[in-house]
Amino acid sequence: MAGRELDAVVVAEINVDVVVSGLTGMPVFGAERLVEQVTLTAGSSGVLTASGLAALGLRVGVCGLVGDDPFGRYMLAHLERLGIDRSGVLVDPAQRTGARVLLSTPRDRAILTFPGSMARLTLEDIRFDVVARARHLHLSSYFLQTALRPAVPDLLARAHRLGLTTSADTGHDPAEQWQTGTLLDHLDVFLPNAVEAEALTGAASVAAALEQLAGRVPTVAIKRGADGALAARGGRRVDLPASPVQVRDTTGAGDAFDAGFLAGWLGGADLADCLRRGNACGALTAAQVGGTGGFDLASVNALLGGGAEGRVTD
Repeated sequence: MAGRELDAVVVAEINVDVVVSGLTGMPVFGAERLVEQVTLTAGSSGVLTASGLAALGLRVGVCGLVGDDPFGRYMLAHLERLGIDRSGVLVDPAQRTGARVLLSTPRDRAILTFPGSMARLTLEDIRFDVVARARHLHLSSYFLQTALRPAVPDLLARAHRLGLTTSADTGHDPAEQWQTGTLLDHLDVFLPNAVEAEALTGAASVAAALEQLAGRVPTVAIKRGADGALAARGGRRVDLPASPVQVRDTTGAGDAFDAGFLAGWLGGADLADCLRRGNACGALTAAQVGGTGGFDLASVNALLGGGAEGRVTD
């Protein structure tokens, strides 16, 4: 569907992120800790993936729901600034825009989430006239979009009928139940991280989880943070190390990986190149604070100039 106006539309939970970095110790109730930095930035797995796709030169739209409040206006301004089509984002004065507080270290993070409007988006809120203008639909944070979740198979099936391909990144399940129903059966690409992949499959290793998931989804890529990523498509398997950078904040690194991988996939790239691009985008995002603004096409290509050795099997 190369003639469509948008390369991708992201059905997103929309929230701001308050990133707390440089902790001097673990937070303790009844005590005060100093931190290096507190940053208000665009959040939401879906918006961060959309932002990454736009940074790589793709034409992107977002469908979602925000409140008529400062956080909602902040997110709408972010989309506008990046040239992302926001006509699919509904503004409901009765809602409060979601927010997350991220306690970030170079190795990992803890997240406190107020769902707000993230949990209120329904299938009836999706602007299918916007969806129909795209050639690919990406769904983010399946477990946080609780009102939409029962209708996700219908959403993805309808996207397929409109001629779009589909992908998803479920994100973490706060309830630790990891039930996805028939979600995987409606996907062309699946992009979990290692923890999610093992929890969703019950597998004892990432490699075993990859094999299970590859039996249901045509293309699967599993993110492993500092250990790189691995992917499967048909009989092909690729395992690549992470791109070398000085990590400052892992917020949004997985969403940036999604953007890099999908940009390659939508461009018809080889599986290994998709994985390299995902790793590069994730690494460049982890090298700065916050989940957006860490890369563009030139910086990704520059990082990839050194190549990345890994294992490829057919």
